[in-house]
Amino acid sequence: MTANNQRDDWWKQAVVYQIYPRSFKDVNGDGLGDIAGITEKMDYLQELGVDAIWLSPFYPSDLADGGYDVIDYRNVDPRLGTMDDFDAMAAAAHRAGIKVIVDIVPNHTADKHEMFLEALAAGRESAARDRYIFREGRGENGELPPNDWQSLFGGPAWQQVEDGQWYLHLFAKEQPDLNWKNPDVHEEFKKTLRFWSDHGTDGFRIDVAHGLAKDLDSVPLADMDPMAVQKQLPPEHGLSPLWDRPEVHEIYREWRDVFNEYDPPRFAVGEAWVRAESQHMYASTDELGQVFNFEFAEAGWFADEFRGAIEDGLKAATETNGSTTTWVMNNHDVPRSPSRYGLPQVKGAPFHQLAHDWLLRDGGTYPEDREVGTRRARAAALMEIGLPGSVYVYQGEELGLFEVANIPWDRLEDPTPRNTRRNFTDKGRDGCRVPLPWNADDCGEPAPWNDDFIAGATFGFGPVSHADGSAVADAHLPQPVWFKDFAADVQIADDDSMLALYRKLLKLRQTVLTATGDTSAELLDMGDAVVAYSRPATKGRRFVSVTNFGAVSVELPEGGVVIAESGLLTDDGELPQDTSVWMLLG
Repeated sequence: MTANNQRDDWWKQAVVYQIYPRSFKDVNGDGLGDIAGITEKMDYLQELGVDAIWLSPFYPSDLADGGYDVIDYRNVDPRLGTMDDFDAMAAAAHRAGIKVIVDIVPNHTADKHEMFLEALAAGRESAARDRYIFREGRGENGELPPNDWQSLFGGPAWQQVEDGQWYLHLFAKEQPDLNWKNPDVHEEFKKTLRFWSDHGTDGFRIDVAHGLAKDLDSVPLADMDPMAVQKQLPPEHGLSPLWDRPEVHEIYREWRDVFNEYDPPRFAVGEAWVRAESQHMYASTDELGQVFNFEFAEAGWFADEFRGAIEDGLKAATETNGSTTTWVMNNHDVPRSPSRYGLPQVKGAPFHQLAHDWLLRDGGTYPEDREVGTRRARAAALMEIGLPGSVYVYQGEELGLFEVANIPWDRLEDPTPRNTRRNFTDKGRDGCRVPLPWNADDCGEPAPWNDDFIAGATFGFGPVSHADGSAVADAHLPQPVWFKDFAADVQIADDDSMLALYRKLLKLRQTVLTATGDTSAELLDMGDAVVAYSRPATKGRRFVSVTNFGAVSVELPEGGVVIAESGLLTDDGELPQDTSVWMLLG
Protein backbone atom coordinates (compact mmCIF):
# COMPACT_ATOMS: atom_id res chain seq x y z
CA MET A 1 0.00 0.00 0.00
CA THR A 2 1.32 3.45 -0.87
CA ALA A 3 1.93 6.00 1.86
CA ASN A 4 -0.95 8.00 0.42
CA ASN A 5 -3.39 5.11 0.82
CA GLN A 6 -2.54 4.72 4.49
CA ARG A 7 -4.24 8.05 5.20
CA ASP A 8 -7.96 8.37 5.87
CA ASP A 9 -8.03 11.23 3.35
CA TRP A 10 -6.32 9.09 0.70
CA TRP A 11 -8.63 10.49 -1.97
CA LYS A 12 -7.18 13.99 -1.76
CA GLN A 13 -4.16 13.07 -3.90
CA ALA A 14 -5.21 9.71 -5.33
CA VAL A 15 -4.46 8.39 -8.78
CA VAL A 16 -7.77 6.78 -9.73
CA TYR A 17 -7.94 4.35 -12.65
CA GLN A 18 -11.34 4.25 -14.33
CA ILE A 19 -12.43 0.81 -15.47
CA TYR A 20 -15.20 0.39 -18.01
CA PRO A 21 -15.86 -3.22 -16.94
CA ARG A 22 -17.39 -4.51 -20.15
CA SER A 23 -14.25 -3.51 -22.05
CA PHE A 24 -11.47 -4.23 -19.55
CA LYS A 25 -10.90 -8.02 -19.43
CA ASP A 26 -13.10 -10.96 -20.45
CA VAL A 27 -12.38 -14.17 -18.56
CA ASN A 28 -15.12 -16.44 -19.90
CA GLY A 29 -14.86 -15.63 -23.61
CA ASP A 30 -18.37 -14.27 -24.13
CA GLY A 31 -17.12 -10.97 -25.59
CA LEU A 32 -17.93 -8.93 -22.49
CA GLY A 33 -15.46 -7.92 -19.83
CA ASP A 34 -16.30 -9.18 -16.35
CA ILE A 35 -15.57 -8.68 -12.66
CA ALA A 36 -13.25 -11.69 -12.58
CA GLY A 37 -11.25 -10.04 -15.34
CA ILE A 38 -10.56 -7.06 -13.07
CA THR A 39 -9.32 -9.42 -10.37
CA GLU A 40 -7.08 -11.16 -12.90
CA LYS A 41 -5.40 -7.86 -13.81
CA MET A 42 -4.92 -6.56 -10.26
CA ASP A 43 -1.14 -7.12 -10.48
CA TYR A 44 -1.05 -4.95 -13.61
CA LEU A 45 -2.92 -2.18 -11.80
CA GLN A 46 -0.63 -2.44 -8.79
CA GLU A 47 2.46 -2.26 -10.99
CA LEU A 48 0.99 0.73 -12.80
CA GLY A 49 0.94 2.50 -9.44
CA VAL A 50 -2.68 3.55 -8.99
CA ASP A 51 -4.23 4.30 -5.62
CA ALA A 52 -7.80 3.36 -6.52
CA ILE A 53 -9.97 1.85 -9.22
CA TRP A 54 -13.32 3.28 -10.21
CA LEU A 55 -15.74 0.84 -11.82
CA SER A 56 -18.27 2.24 -14.26
CA PRO A 57 -21.67 0.53 -13.82
CA PHE A 58 -21.51 -3.26 -13.64
CA TYR A 59 -25.10 -3.70 -12.45
CA PRO A 60 -27.88 -5.63 -14.21
CA SER A 61 -28.78 -3.56 -17.26
CA ASP A 62 -30.17 -3.83 -20.77
CA LEU A 63 -27.24 -1.63 -21.90
CA ALA A 64 -29.44 1.02 -23.43
CA ASP A 65 -26.74 3.44 -22.25
CA GLY A 66 -23.61 1.43 -21.54
CA GLY A 67 -24.86 0.19 -18.16
CA TYR A 68 -26.11 3.56 -16.92
CA ASP A 69 -29.65 2.20 -17.24
CA VAL A 70 -29.57 0.29 -13.93
CA ILE A 71 -32.12 -2.45 -13.27
CA ASP A 72 -30.81 -3.43 -9.83
CA TYR A 73 -28.44 -1.17 -7.87
CA ARG A 74 -27.47 -3.86 -5.39
CA ASN A 75 -26.30 -6.68 -7.61
CA VAL A 76 -23.87 -7.61 -10.40
CA ASP A 77 -25.01 -8.13 -13.97
CA PRO A 78 -24.96 -11.95 -14.33
CA ARG A 79 -23.13 -11.52 -17.65
CA LEU A 80 -20.32 -9.87 -15.66
CA GLY A 81 -20.29 -12.19 -12.64
CA THR A 82 -21.77 -12.52 -9.17
CA MET A 83 -21.60 -10.76 -5.83
CA ASP A 84 -19.02 -13.36 -4.79
CA ASP A 85 -16.92 -12.22 -7.76
CA PHE A 86 -17.25 -8.62 -6.60
CA ASP A 87 -16.25 -9.48 -3.05
CA ALA A 88 -13.23 -11.41 -4.35
CA MET A 89 -12.25 -8.48 -6.56
CA ALA A 90 -12.55 -5.97 -3.69
CA ALA A 91 -10.47 -8.23 -1.44
CA ALA A 92 -7.78 -8.57 -4.13
CA ALA A 93 -7.71 -4.81 -4.61
CA HIS A 94 -7.29 -4.19 -0.89
CA ARG A 95 -4.51 -6.77 -0.67
CA ALA A 96 -2.77 -4.84 -3.45
CA GLY A 97 -3.24 -1.57 -1.55
CA ILE A 98 -5.84 -0.31 -4.02
CA LYS A 99 -9.10 1.36 -2.99
CA VAL A 100 -12.41 0.58 -4.74
CA ILE A 101 -14.86 3.19 -6.05
CA VAL A 102 -18.18 2.27 -7.68
CA ASP A 103 -20.50 4.29 -9.86
CA ILE A 104 -23.87 5.38 -8.45
CA VAL A 105 -26.55 6.51 -10.93
CA PRO A 106 -29.15 8.45 -8.92
CA ASN A 107 -30.75 10.69 -11.55
CA HIS A 108 -32.65 7.84 -13.21
CA THR A 109 -33.21 4.10 -13.10
CA ALA A 110 -33.75 1.67 -15.93
CA ASP A 111 -37.31 1.26 -17.18
CA LYS A 112 -37.09 -2.36 -15.95
CA HIS A 113 -36.19 -1.40 -12.38
CA GLU A 114 -38.70 -2.87 -9.95
CA MET A 115 -39.76 0.59 -8.77
CA PHE A 116 -40.60 1.70 -12.30
CA LEU A 117 -42.46 -1.51 -13.09
CA GLU A 118 -44.46 -0.95 -9.91
CA ALA A 119 -45.14 2.65 -10.97
CA LEU A 120 -46.49 1.52 -14.32
CA ALA A 121 -48.75 -1.08 -12.71
CA ALA A 122 -50.02 1.25 -9.97
CA GLY A 123 -51.39 3.93 -12.29
CA ARG A 124 -52.16 7.62 -11.93
CA GLU A 125 -51.83 9.44 -8.58
CA SER A 126 -50.31 6.36 -6.92
CA ALA A 127 -47.53 6.47 -4.35
CA ALA A 128 -45.42 4.25 -6.60
CA ARG A 129 -45.78 6.57 -9.59
CA ASP A 130 -44.77 9.56 -7.45
CA ARG A 131 -41.25 8.11 -7.24
CA TYR A 132 -40.80 9.20 -10.85
CA ILE A 133 -41.77 12.32 -12.81
CA PHE A 134 -45.08 11.60 -14.52
CA ARG A 135 -47.23 14.31 -16.08
CA GLU A 136 -50.37 14.56 -18.20
CA GLY A 137 -49.92 15.36 -21.86
CA ARG A 138 -51.11 18.30 -23.90
CA GLY A 139 -53.71 18.21 -26.63
CA GLU A 140 -57.37 17.32 -26.57
CA ASN A 141 -56.68 13.80 -25.32
CA GLY A 142 -53.23 14.23 -23.83
CA GLU A 143 -51.67 12.86 -26.99
CA LEU A 144 -48.87 15.43 -27.03
CA PRO A 145 -45.92 15.47 -24.59
CA PRO A 146 -46.10 17.93 -21.68
CA ASN A 147 -43.65 20.24 -23.48
CA ASP A 148 -41.16 20.26 -26.34
CA TRP A 149 -38.04 19.40 -24.38
CA GLN A 150 -35.48 17.26 -26.18
CA SER A 151 -33.49 14.53 -24.44
CA LEU A 152 -29.74 14.98 -24.10
CA PHE A 153 -29.45 11.96 -26.38
CA GLY A 154 -31.82 13.52 -28.90
CA GLY A 155 -35.52 12.97 -29.49
CA PRO A 156 -38.33 13.93 -27.07
CA ALA A 157 -37.55 13.98 -23.34
CA TRP A 158 -41.01 12.52 -22.59
CA GLN A 159 -42.29 9.01 -23.19
CA GLN A 160 -45.97 8.04 -23.08
CA VAL A 161 -47.15 4.94 -21.21
CA GLU A 162 -50.20 2.79 -21.85
CA ASP A 163 -52.60 4.74 -19.64
CA GLY A 164 -51.75 7.99 -21.43
CA GLN A 165 -49.43 9.70 -18.94
CA TRP A 166 -45.92 10.75 -19.85
CA TYR A 167 -42.69 10.30 -17.90
CA LEU A 168 -39.60 12.48 -18.09
CA HIS A 169 -36.30 11.01 -19.30
CA LEU A 170 -33.48 13.50 -19.73
CA PHE A 171 -31.40 10.73 -21.28
CA ALA A 172 -32.60 7.59 -23.11
CA LYS A 173 -36.27 6.61 -22.90
CA GLU A 174 -35.12 3.51 -21.03
CA GLN A 175 -33.87 5.83 -18.25
CA PRO A 176 -36.87 7.40 -16.47
CA ASP A 177 -35.91 10.26 -14.16
CA LEU A 178 -36.49 9.82 -10.45
CA ASN A 179 -38.47 12.24 -8.31
CA TRP A 180 -36.12 13.25 -5.50
CA LYS A 181 -38.94 15.00 -3.67
CA ASN A 182 -40.16 11.53 -2.75
CA PRO A 183 -38.74 10.16 0.55
CA ASP A 184 -38.80 6.58 -0.79
CA VAL A 185 -36.14 7.55 -3.33
CA HIS A 186 -33.93 8.94 -0.57
CA GLU A 187 -34.20 5.72 1.43
CA GLU A 188 -33.54 3.55 -1.63
CA PHE A 189 -30.21 5.22 -2.31
CA LYS A 190 -29.09 5.38 1.30
CA LYS A 191 -29.67 1.64 1.38
CA THR A 192 -27.56 1.28 -1.79
CA LEU A 193 -24.70 3.35 -0.37
CA ARG A 194 -24.63 1.21 2.76
CA PHE A 195 -24.84 -2.01 0.74
CA TRP A 196 -21.70 -1.32 -1.29
CA SER A 197 -19.87 0.15 1.69
CA ASP A 198 -20.56 -3.08 3.57
CA HIS A 199 -19.11 -4.99 0.59
CA GLY A 200 -15.77 -3.23 0.83
CA THR A 201 -16.33 -0.20 -1.37
CA ASP A 202 -14.24 2.80 -0.30
CA GLY A 203 -15.97 5.49 -2.33
CA PHE A 204 -18.49 6.46 -4.98
CA ARG A 205 -18.60 8.33 -8.24
CA ILE A 206 -21.95 10.11 -8.57
CA ASP A 207 -23.38 10.26 -12.09
CA VAL A 208 -25.16 13.48 -13.14
CA ALA A 209 -24.64 14.80 -9.63
CA HIS A 210 -26.09 18.22 -10.50
CA GLY A 211 -29.34 16.85 -11.91
CA LEU A 212 -31.20 15.14 -9.07
CA ALA A 213 -33.26 18.00 -7.64
CA LYS A 214 -35.90 19.27 -10.05
CA ASP A 215 -38.74 21.76 -9.82
CA LEU A 216 -41.35 21.23 -12.52
CA ASP A 217 -44.26 22.54 -10.46
CA SER A 218 -43.56 26.24 -9.94
CA VAL A 219 -44.05 27.18 -13.61
CA PRO A 220 -46.36 25.55 -16.17
CA LEU A 221 -44.31 23.10 -18.22
CA ALA A 222 -45.36 24.73 -21.47
CA ASP A 223 -43.84 28.02 -20.29
CA MET A 224 -40.44 26.60 -19.35
CA ASP A 225 -37.37 27.45 -21.41
CA PRO A 226 -37.01 24.69 -24.04
CA MET A 227 -33.23 24.76 -23.57
CA ALA A 228 -33.55 23.87 -19.89
CA VAL A 229 -33.16 20.19 -20.66
CA GLN A 230 -30.11 20.73 -22.85
CA LYS A 231 -27.83 22.75 -20.62
CA GLN A 232 -27.47 24.64 -17.40
CA LEU A 233 -28.99 28.09 -17.87
CA PRO A 234 -26.84 31.22 -17.51
CA PRO A 235 -27.32 33.21 -14.27
CA GLU A 236 -29.53 35.86 -15.84
CA HIS A 237 -32.17 33.19 -16.50
CA GLY A 238 -32.46 32.38 -12.81
CA LEU A 239 -32.58 28.86 -11.44
CA SER A 240 -32.87 26.02 -13.91
CA PRO A 241 -35.81 23.68 -13.23
CA LEU A 242 -33.44 20.75 -13.76
CA TRP A 243 -29.80 21.52 -13.09
CA ASP A 244 -27.71 22.63 -10.11
CA ARG A 245 -30.61 23.52 -7.89
CA PRO A 246 -29.91 24.36 -4.22
CA GLU A 247 -32.06 21.43 -3.04
CA VAL A 248 -29.52 18.96 -4.44
CA HIS A 249 -27.13 19.88 -1.65
CA GLU A 250 -29.67 18.74 0.94
CA ILE A 251 -29.44 15.28 -0.64
CA TYR A 252 -25.66 15.18 -0.41
CA ARG A 253 -25.59 16.40 3.18
CA GLU A 254 -27.89 13.48 3.94
CA TRP A 255 -25.48 11.15 2.13
CA ARG A 256 -22.57 12.56 4.11
CA ASP A 257 -24.26 11.26 7.26
CA VAL A 258 -24.22 7.79 5.67
CA PHE A 259 -20.57 8.11 4.62
CA ASN A 260 -19.62 9.09 8.16
CA GLU A 261 -21.13 5.90 9.59
CA TYR A 262 -17.96 4.15 8.39
CA ASP A 263 -14.36 4.31 9.60
CA PRO A 264 -12.71 5.78 7.66
CA PRO A 265 -15.63 7.75 6.20
CA ARG A 266 -16.58 6.84 2.66
CA PHE A 267 -15.70 9.28 -0.09
CA ALA A 268 -17.56 10.49 -3.18
CA VAL A 269 -16.76 12.51 -6.28
CA GLY A 270 -19.53 14.19 -8.21
CA GLU A 271 -19.94 14.42 -11.97
CA ALA A 272 -21.33 17.93 -11.84
CA TRP A 273 -21.14 19.95 -15.06
CA VAL A 274 -21.69 23.28 -13.31
CA ARG A 275 -20.19 26.74 -13.28
CA ALA A 276 -16.93 27.11 -11.36
CA GLU A 277 -18.60 29.15 -8.63
CA SER A 278 -20.91 26.22 -7.84
CA GLN A 279 -18.34 23.42 -7.70
CA HIS A 280 -17.15 24.09 -4.17
CA MET A 281 -20.53 23.18 -2.69
CA TYR A 282 -20.50 19.67 -4.15
CA ALA A 283 -16.86 19.25 -3.09
CA SER A 284 -17.49 20.32 0.48
CA THR A 285 -16.56 17.74 3.10
CA ASP A 286 -20.11 18.25 4.40
CA GLU A 287 -21.33 16.81 1.09
CA LEU A 288 -19.53 14.60 -1.44
CA GLY A 289 -15.93 15.59 -0.77
CA GLN A 290 -14.80 16.16 -4.34
CA VAL A 291 -16.16 17.14 -7.75
CA PHE A 292 -14.83 16.48 -11.23
CA ASN A 293 -12.92 19.28 -12.91
CA PHE A 294 -13.37 18.66 -16.64
CA GLU A 295 -11.35 21.62 -17.91
CA PHE A 296 -8.41 19.43 -18.95
CA ALA A 297 -10.77 17.21 -20.94
CA GLU A 298 -12.26 20.29 -22.61
CA ALA A 299 -9.03 22.13 -23.41
CA GLY A 300 -7.59 22.35 -26.89
CA TRP A 301 -3.82 22.15 -27.28
CA PHE A 302 -3.23 25.76 -26.30
CA ALA A 303 -1.08 27.00 -23.43
CA ASP A 304 -3.58 29.57 -22.20
CA GLU A 305 -6.40 27.01 -21.98
CA PHE A 306 -4.35 24.59 -19.88
CA ARG A 307 -2.90 27.39 -17.77
CA GLY A 308 -6.41 28.69 -17.11
CA ALA A 309 -7.61 25.17 -16.26
CA ILE A 310 -4.81 24.74 -13.72
CA GLU A 311 -5.38 28.19 -12.25
CA ASP A 312 -9.12 27.57 -11.90
CA GLY A 313 -8.58 24.10 -10.41
CA LEU A 314 -6.11 25.29 -7.79
CA LYS A 315 -8.36 28.22 -6.91
CA ALA A 316 -11.39 25.97 -6.54
CA ALA A 317 -9.45 23.73 -4.16
CA THR A 318 -8.48 26.65 -1.91
CA GLU A 319 -12.08 27.82 -1.80
CA THR A 320 -13.29 24.41 -0.60
CA ASN A 321 -12.34 23.73 2.97
CA GLY A 322 -10.79 20.29 3.27
CA SER A 323 -11.07 19.23 -0.38
CA THR A 324 -8.78 19.11 -3.40
CA THR A 325 -9.40 19.46 -7.09
CA THR A 326 -9.41 16.69 -9.70
CA TRP A 327 -7.72 16.41 -13.08
CA VAL A 328 -9.44 14.50 -15.88
CA MET A 329 -8.01 14.25 -19.39
CA ASN A 330 -9.99 11.22 -20.59
CA ASN A 331 -13.03 9.20 -19.63
CA HIS A 332 -15.70 7.00 -21.20
CA ASP A 333 -17.62 9.99 -22.58
CA VAL A 334 -14.97 11.92 -24.56
CA PRO A 335 -12.77 11.12 -27.57
CA ARG A 336 -9.32 9.93 -26.52
CA SER A 337 -6.74 12.68 -26.05
CA PRO A 338 -4.05 11.46 -28.51
CA SER A 339 -6.67 11.75 -31.25
CA ARG A 340 -7.97 15.10 -29.96
CA TYR A 341 -4.45 16.52 -29.86
CA GLY A 342 -3.56 15.00 -33.24
CA LEU A 343 -6.39 16.78 -35.04
CA PRO A 344 -6.13 20.39 -36.23
CA GLN A 345 -6.46 22.69 -33.21
CA VAL A 346 -8.93 25.53 -33.73
CA LYS A 347 -8.89 28.28 -31.13
CA GLY A 348 -12.31 28.98 -29.67
CA ALA A 349 -13.99 25.96 -31.27
CA PRO A 350 -16.84 24.49 -29.19
CA PHE A 351 -16.04 21.59 -26.90
CA HIS A 352 -14.72 18.71 -29.04
CA GLN A 353 -16.48 20.05 -32.15
CA LEU A 354 -13.70 18.97 -34.49
CA ALA A 355 -13.30 15.60 -32.79
CA HIS A 356 -17.00 14.79 -33.07
CA ASP A 357 -17.16 16.02 -36.66
CA TRP A 358 -14.15 13.83 -37.41
CA LEU A 359 -15.78 10.86 -35.68
CA LEU A 360 -19.05 10.95 -37.54
CA ARG A 361 -17.13 10.80 -40.81
CA ASP A 362 -15.17 7.71 -39.77
CA GLY A 363 -12.06 9.72 -38.99
CA GLY A 364 -11.79 11.03 -42.54
CA THR A 365 -12.79 14.68 -42.24
CA TYR A 366 -9.49 16.00 -40.92
CA PRO A 367 -5.96 14.55 -40.85
CA GLU A 368 -5.19 12.76 -37.60
CA ASP A 369 -1.45 13.17 -37.03
CA ARG A 370 -0.78 10.31 -34.63
CA GLU A 371 2.86 11.22 -34.11
CA VAL A 372 1.92 14.73 -33.01
CA GLY A 373 -1.03 13.45 -30.98
CA THR A 374 1.17 10.99 -29.10
CA ARG A 375 3.88 13.57 -28.44
CA ARG A 376 1.30 15.96 -27.01
CA ALA A 377 -0.41 13.23 -24.98
CA ARG A 378 2.93 12.34 -23.40
CA ALA A 379 3.57 15.99 -22.58
CA ALA A 380 0.06 16.35 -21.17
CA ALA A 381 0.60 13.33 -18.90
CA LEU A 382 3.51 15.06 -17.15
CA MET A 383 1.62 18.34 -16.94
CA GLU A 384 -1.38 16.61 -15.32
CA ILE A 385 0.15 13.93 -13.10
CA GLY A 386 2.46 16.36 -11.31
CA LEU A 387 -0.42 18.50 -10.05
CA PRO A 388 -1.80 18.33 -6.49
CA GLY A 389 -5.23 16.82 -6.12
CA SER A 390 -6.61 13.61 -7.63
CA VAL A 391 -5.70 12.40 -11.11
CA TYR A 392 -8.20 10.23 -12.99
CA VAL A 393 -6.73 7.89 -15.61
CA TYR A 394 -9.14 6.21 -18.03
CA GLN A 395 -8.35 2.63 -19.03
CA GLY A 396 -6.17 2.56 -22.14
CA GLU A 397 -4.91 6.09 -21.55
CA GLU A 398 -1.71 4.57 -20.17
CA LEU A 399 -1.37 2.64 -23.44
CA GLY A 400 -1.69 5.78 -25.55
CA LEU A 401 -4.73 4.41 -27.40
CA PHE A 402 -6.31 6.51 -30.11
CA GLU A 403 -10.03 6.88 -30.71
CA VAL A 404 -11.46 4.10 -32.89
CA ALA A 405 -13.30 6.42 -35.25
CA ASN A 406 -14.35 4.00 -37.97
CA ILE A 407 -16.50 1.46 -36.12
CA PRO A 408 -19.23 0.49 -38.60
CA TRP A 409 -22.59 2.06 -37.81
CA ASP A 410 -24.30 -1.32 -37.40
CA ARG A 411 -21.84 -2.36 -34.68
CA LEU A 412 -22.21 0.68 -32.44
CA GLU A 413 -23.79 0.33 -28.98
CA ASP A 414 -24.11 3.94 -27.82
CA PRO A 415 -27.72 5.25 -27.91
CA THR A 416 -26.71 8.54 -29.55
CA PRO A 417 -26.53 7.25 -33.16
CA ARG A 418 -29.89 5.50 -32.88
CA ASN A 419 -32.05 8.26 -31.50
CA THR A 420 -34.72 9.92 -33.55
CA ARG A 421 -33.37 13.46 -33.72
CA ARG A 422 -29.75 12.80 -34.66
CA ASN A 423 -30.52 9.65 -36.64
CA PHE A 424 -27.04 8.38 -37.48
CA THR A 425 -25.31 11.74 -37.67
CA ASP A 426 -23.26 11.35 -34.48
CA LYS A 427 -21.30 8.17 -33.75
CA GLY A 428 -21.35 8.77 -30.03
CA ARG A 429 -18.86 7.48 -27.46
CA ASP A 430 -18.04 3.92 -28.50
CA GLY A 431 -14.70 4.86 -30.04
CA CYS A 432 -13.16 5.24 -26.58
CA ARG A 433 -14.93 2.17 -25.17
CA VAL A 434 -13.39 -0.51 -27.40
CA PRO A 435 -12.02 -3.45 -25.35
CA LEU A 436 -8.38 -3.19 -24.33
CA PRO A 437 -5.53 -5.02 -26.13
CA TRP A 438 -3.49 -7.02 -23.62
CA ASN A 439 -1.45 -9.44 -25.77
CA ALA A 440 -0.38 -8.64 -29.32
CA ASP A 441 -0.20 -12.24 -30.52
CA ASP A 442 -3.53 -13.42 -29.10
CA CYS A 443 -5.65 -12.10 -31.93
CA GLY A 444 -8.05 -13.49 -34.47
CA GLU A 445 -8.27 -12.91 -38.20
CA PRO A 446 -9.40 -9.82 -40.12
CA ALA A 447 -13.18 -9.61 -39.79
CA PRO A 448 -15.10 -10.75 -42.89
CA TRP A 449 -17.31 -7.67 -42.65
CA ASN A 450 -14.37 -5.20 -42.49
CA ASP A 451 -10.70 -6.13 -42.65
CA ASP A 452 -9.73 -3.05 -40.60
CA PHE A 453 -10.99 -4.98 -37.57
CA ILE A 454 -10.41 -8.45 -36.11
CA ALA A 455 -12.88 -11.23 -35.39
CA GLY A 456 -12.47 -14.07 -32.93
CA ALA A 457 -9.62 -13.89 -30.39
CA THR A 458 -9.25 -10.37 -29.05
CA PHE A 459 -5.63 -9.37 -28.32
CA GLY A 460 -5.89 -11.06 -24.94
CA PHE A 461 -9.06 -9.20 -23.94
CA GLY A 462 -10.67 -12.64 -23.86
CA PRO A 463 -9.25 -16.17 -24.08
CA VAL A 464 -8.01 -17.47 -27.44
CA SER A 465 -10.55 -20.31 -27.23
CA HIS A 466 -12.87 -22.00 -24.76
CA ALA A 467 -11.67 -24.97 -22.71
CA ASP A 468 -13.38 -27.35 -25.15
CA GLY A 469 -11.52 -25.74 -28.07
CA SER A 470 -14.53 -23.88 -29.43
CA ALA A 471 -14.15 -20.35 -30.72
CA VAL A 472 -14.71 -17.43 -28.40
CA ALA A 473 -17.18 -14.66 -29.11
CA ASP A 474 -16.13 -11.48 -30.87
CA ALA A 475 -15.58 -8.55 -28.54
CA HIS A 476 -18.78 -6.60 -27.93
CA LEU A 477 -17.17 -3.65 -29.74
CA PRO A 478 -14.76 -4.51 -32.55
CA GLN A 479 -11.02 -4.01 -32.08
CA PRO A 480 -9.02 -2.53 -34.95
CA VAL A 481 -6.05 -4.35 -36.43
CA TRP A 482 -3.70 -1.53 -35.36
CA PHE A 483 -4.36 -2.35 -31.68
CA LYS A 484 -1.60 -4.97 -32.07
CA ASP A 485 1.07 -2.27 -31.77
CA PHE A 486 -0.48 -0.87 -28.58
CA ALA A 487 -0.96 -4.11 -26.62
CA ALA A 488 0.15 -4.02 -23.00
CA ASP A 489 2.67 -6.85 -23.40
CA VAL A 490 4.39 -4.98 -26.24
CA GLN A 491 4.63 -1.84 -24.15
CA ILE A 492 5.84 -3.61 -21.02
CA ALA A 493 8.87 -4.73 -23.04
CA ASP A 494 9.56 -1.20 -24.33
CA ASP A 495 11.21 1.28 -21.95
CA ASP A 496 10.14 4.17 -24.19
CA SER A 497 6.46 3.23 -24.39
CA MET A 498 3.53 5.22 -23.08
CA LEU A 499 2.94 2.52 -20.45
CA ALA A 500 6.55 2.78 -19.26
CA LEU A 501 6.14 6.55 -19.01
CA TYR A 502 2.97 6.28 -16.91
CA ARG A 503 4.55 3.72 -14.58
CA LYS A 504 7.55 6.00 -14.06
CA LEU A 505 5.43 9.10 -13.48
CA LEU A 506 3.10 7.46 -11.00
CA LYS A 507 6.01 6.07 -9.00
CA LEU A 508 7.70 9.49 -8.90
CA ARG A 509 4.41 11.12 -7.92
CA GLN A 510 4.17 8.82 -4.90
CA THR A 511 7.76 9.10 -3.74
CA VAL A 512 8.52 12.74 -4.56
CA LEU A 513 5.18 14.56 -4.31
CA THR A 514 2.25 12.98 -2.47
CA ALA A 515 4.53 11.61 0.25
CA THR A 516 4.82 15.18 1.54
CA GLY A 517 1.04 15.45 2.10
CA ASP A 518 1.29 19.03 0.78
CA THR A 519 -1.38 19.99 -1.77
CA SER A 520 -0.20 23.51 -2.52
CA ALA A 521 1.19 24.66 -5.89
CA GLU A 522 1.89 27.87 -7.74
CA LEU A 523 1.96 28.75 -11.41
CA LEU A 524 5.23 30.09 -12.79
CA ASP A 525 5.58 32.73 -15.50
CA MET A 526 7.89 31.38 -18.21
CA GLY A 527 6.19 33.05 -21.16
CA ASP A 528 2.88 32.84 -22.99
CA ALA A 529 3.75 29.57 -24.75
CA VAL A 530 4.78 27.74 -21.57
CA VAL A 531 2.74 26.18 -18.77
CA ALA A 532 4.85 25.78 -15.64
CA TYR A 533 4.13 25.26 -11.96
CA SER A 534 5.99 24.29 -8.82
CA ARG A 535 5.11 22.56 -5.56
CA PRO A 536 6.90 21.22 -2.50
CA ALA A 537 8.77 17.93 -2.89
CA THR A 538 10.33 15.49 -0.43
CA LYS A 539 13.61 16.29 1.37
CA GLY A 540 12.85 20.00 1.32
CA ARG A 541 13.26 20.30 -2.44
CA ARG A 542 11.09 22.10 -4.95
CA PHE A 543 9.35 20.27 -7.81
CA VAL A 544 8.88 22.05 -11.14
CA SER A 545 6.86 20.94 -14.16
CA VAL A 546 7.37 22.75 -17.48
CA THR A 547 5.42 22.22 -20.73
CA ASN A 548 6.35 24.03 -23.94
CA PHE A 549 3.51 24.62 -26.40
CA GLY A 550 5.50 27.02 -28.59
CA ALA A 551 7.62 26.49 -31.70
CA VAL A 552 10.70 27.99 -30.02
CA SER A 553 12.56 25.83 -27.51
CA VAL A 554 12.86 27.30 -24.00
CA GLU A 555 15.56 27.35 -21.37
CA LEU A 556 14.93 25.35 -18.21
CA PRO A 557 15.44 26.69 -14.66
CA GLU A 558 19.08 26.72 -13.64
CA GLY A 559 20.36 24.28 -11.07
CA GLY A 560 17.56 21.80 -11.57
CA VAL A 561 17.85 18.04 -11.98
CA VAL A 562 15.60 16.47 -14.63
CA ILE A 563 13.76 13.47 -13.20
CA ALA A 564 11.30 12.82 -16.04
CA GLU A 565 10.73 14.03 -19.58
CA SER A 566 8.05 13.32 -22.17
CA GLY A 567 10.54 13.53 -25.04
CA LEU A 568 14.16 14.35 -25.76
CA LEU A 569 15.59 17.76 -24.92
CA THR A 570 17.53 19.68 -27.54
CA ASP A 571 21.30 19.17 -27.84
CA ASP A 572 21.86 22.26 -25.70
CA GLY A 573 19.44 21.11 -23.00
CA GLU A 574 16.42 23.23 -23.90
CA LEU A 575 12.78 22.10 -23.94
CA PRO A 576 11.37 21.70 -27.48
CA GLN A 577 7.78 22.18 -28.62
CA ASP A 578 5.06 19.81 -27.35
CA THR A 579 7.34 18.46 -24.63
CA SER A 580 7.19 18.44 -20.83
CA VAL A 581 9.84 17.96 -18.18
CA TRP A 582 9.87 17.38 -14.42
CA MET A 583 12.70 18.87 -12.38
CA LEU A 584 13.82 19.03 -8.77
CA LEU A 585 15.40 22.19 -7.41
CA GLY A 586 17.39 22.48 -4.21
